[in-house]
Parts: sequence; C-alpha cells; structure tokens
Amino acid sequence: QVQLVESGGGLVQPGGSLRLSCEASGSIFSIYAMGWYRQAPGKQRELVATITGGGSPNYADSVKGRFTISRDNGQNTVYLQMNSLKPEDTAVYYCNVDCWTRGWVRSDYWGQGTQVTISS
Repeated sequence: QVQLVESGGGLVQPGGSLRLSCEASGSIFSIYAMGWYRQAPGKQRELVATITGGGSPNYADSVKGRFTISRDNGQNTVYLQMNSLKPEDTAVYYCNVDCWTRGWVRSDYWGQGTQVTISS
C-alpha cells in the first residue's frame, strides 16, 4: 500500500555530516506526519525528529541544534540533515510515515532502516 525507500546512511567521523532521505510512495491521500527514529543495539527504538503535514518540526533533545528535518511535500519525501555527529548517534535509522490511505484509513509505515555509524 505504502512503500518507503531510504538512503544516505554510512560511516563518518565524529563532527561530520550525513543527509538521510526517505521517499514515500503508494496510495497516500494525506500525510499527518513523517519522521525518523533510531535504534542502537540493546536499546529501544527512539524518536529522533518528526515533521507534520503543516511543516511543524519536533526534535529529541539529544539532537536539537544539530539535526534538521525537512520535507518535500510534492514528492512525499522527508530528509534528515545530521551535523556535528557524535559516536552516540550510531544506530539504525528508520523512516516513518503516518498517513491516510485508501478508505481514509490512518496507519503508520516504516522503512527498512539505514545504518549510521560515527567512528574515528
């Protein structure tokens, strides 16, 4: 019904930058929010940043001032610009879309995840 394609993960040094992208496709009528979550080994998945259909962003305290979430509404694409990366940012990052699909059913959809590793 809805597919998410993620890209942009990789290995960078502390202080470096990465830009993640996620394109949503399928029978999307309207988007409530899109966002990024991450999960490190042995830890729960946690919210990183979200952005509503109206463009209002929300960030975890740990990434405020370093990460920026943005959205291309026409392409149903969400981006996460990650600057000043720290080793503790290392995790698998998952894209999420909360949207209405056929029949105006609201559901969450997830990408497959992309590995982000911060190491010297």
